[in-house]
Amino acid sequence: MGISKGSAQWTGGIKDGKGVMKPAHAPEAPFSLGTRFEGQQGTNPEELIGAALSGCFSMALSLGLEKAGLKPQSIQTAADVQLDKQGEGFAITTITLTNETSVPGTNDEQFQKIAEETKKNCPVSKALAGVKITLHAKLAG
Repeated sequence: MGISKGSAQWTGGIKDGKGVMKPAHAPEAPFSLGTRFEGQQGTNPEELIGAALSGCFSMALSLGLEKAGLKPQSIQTAADVQLDKQGEGFAITTITLTNETSVPGTNDEQFQKIAEETKKNCPVSKALAGVKITLHAKLAG
């Protein structure tokens, strides 16, 4: 299909350093120890993983709904990525997806089945197979 590219540059030590992450076709995203652990302005790798999973899930859900003969009007997905201390380092332990979708002509049972299948099969979910991903999906309106 294709290769998507991203890069990062870090300058300095862990405490005084700073860096930028750069998707190939999007603006640079600055990050540092402060943006990752202290709530300072900027981003962090976990936010980008959350955004990537939210985007992938939303696109894949649109496809799953269309395959079922349904036409979504809107799909809104957010991800909470949990980073926890483990031993000497850190690990992403869970990701919670929260989704609200407007799609006429379906019921909650059909929608939940398609949403769960999407969570299991979107490419970013597959790449994150070592992380527990939970989904809270609901129909809008």
